[in-house]
Formats: sequence, C-alpha cells, structure tokens
Amino acid sequence: MRVVSFLPSATEIVAALGQLDAIVGISHECDFPPDVRSRDVVTSSSIDSAAAPGAIDVQVRDYVDRGRALYDVREDRVRALAPDVMVTQVVCDVCAVSEGDVRALATQLSPHPEVVTLGATTLDGIFSDIQRVAEALGVSARGEELVERAQSRMRAVHERLKAARAPRPRVAVIEWTDPIFAAGHWVPEMIRRAGGADVLAEPGEHSTTRTLAQVRDASPEVILVAPCGFDLVRAAADANRLLRNAEWAWARETQVWAVDANSFLSRPGPRVVDGIELLAQVLHTTLFGAPSSSAAQRLA
Repeated sequence: MRVVSFLPSATEIVAALGQLDAIVGISHECDFPPDVRSRDVVTSSSIDSAAAPGAIDVQVRDYVDRGRALYDVREDRVRALAPDVMVTQVVCDVCAVSEGDVRALATQLSPHPEVVTLGATTLDGIFSDIQRVAEALGVSARGEELVERAQSRMRAVHERLKAARAPRPRVAVIEWTDPIFAAGHWVPEMIRRAGGADVLAEPGEHSTTRTLAQVRDASPEVILVAPCGFDLVRAAADANRLLRNAEWAWARETQVWAVDANSFLSRPGPRVVDGIELLAQVLHTTLFGAPSSSAAQRLA
C-alpha cells in the first residue's frame, strides 16, 4: 500500500492507524509525527505564511478573487510515487489542495489510485473520517480501536467534570485575528467537552468573521487565541498584538491564552482528543492540572 497525503490531518490519521510506512508523499504542511518529514513533499504554497495576519488574509482573498490556486501540486512527483491511495479534503477551500485538483490528477494516473475525501465538520465526523481511511487501507479493526480509545478519553474528561460539578466558563476562540474569525467546525464541541461554553460559534458551522464589538458583547471569561495552522509562538505573537491595541483593553481583564492550534485544534484528526484534554487543563486547572507551556500560554 502506497499513500500520498495532501493534508496534515490525513497524515496523522494514517500514522495513528499504524500505517506510517505506507506514506510515500506528503503536503508541505505535514509535520507530525516527525518521521513523516523524510517523505517526498508533493505540494507547495503560494502564500507568505510569515506575513502578518492581515497581510495573509489579503493574499488569500486576492488569489481567490483571481481564481488562482493557493497551492501547487508536483504532479510529476506524484506520478513517480505511484500511489494506491490519495487522501484529500473538502472542508476548507483555503487550507489545502482542492479535492477537484486531486481527483483530476488521479484520473491521469495508471492505475487510478483510490481517492479518499475527508469532510468532517464535527467530532463524530472526524471519527467517521478515521474509519473511512482505515477501510481504504484495509485496517478497519484498527480504525475502530482508535476511535474507541479516543471516545474513552473524552468520557474520562466528562466524568471528572461531572463529578466535580464544574461550572462552564464562557469561552471565545479566535481562529484569526485580522480580520477576526471565530473558530467553528469541531472547535465549539471541543470547548464543550472540555467543560466550557463557546460564546461565538455553534458546532459544525463554518468559521466566520466577527466584529470586535461582537466578541466583547459576548462577555467571554476566557479568550483563546488559536490562529489556524500556526504554532504557539505565532499564537502568542498575535495575541500580544491584540492586547497592545487600545480597542482590546477590555480583554486584559479576562483570561487570555495563546494556544498551539496547529497541533491541537486546527487539524481534524486523532489529536483533537489531545486538544480536548489540553483545553480542560486551560479551563479547569484545579481539576486537570496546568497545561504544558509548550502547548498553551496565559498572557492576561
């Protein structure tokens, strides 16, 4: 079995299923588990990810408006890798190579590889996607075991919160800071399962823009700055930029945390459960202990 993964969550799913050796090609963003970095990289991005949040947003909108692809695929390399399975997604038009491009490429390969499309917008959807990948790789039983372990860990968090009758703090998750995006999809569920109440988004809905007034008027007790696709260092930089802004002075009276979204929130794969456990530590430190300083940092 030879797998080309066009997105990080797919790579993590395949690895968690015990099929790391099957991965022969990855996207430029795939970085976990660390061993996958030795695989051939078959995509690249046209966006300058080192730019400020507002500048990145302008770049993305410009590419979309012009009908230009945000990502390039090294088609010659994919052909040489001769994949049996290619994994893509339909959740976000700006997060990875489009499903249409992957399917078009698949039709040009001989024999045609199976294309597995991930489309989860909820936690249950993520578990279904895991099982779908497992079936494509011929390891359905491992998929069931992986999902069962994940659900067991979530139940353990729930039971501890329930036993303590823990109150649910009001939480705002900022997925992007300029413009402000509230994190949607599976993130509101993660907040709920971690013992909080998301005040900006509903489970399963797309991430959407919010005004500063909407964030303030939602009266969050905890603000999580978790820029999609970025690590803790970038999250802390973006959060500190907000807190220095006079319009955000009110937020200095709340708990403000920077979170490694790239590892724990953004990717719809097995580590969302790690993310729930991390969020439980952020929201209920007395019950779950303090979060690792490499995963979350309190700024206010």
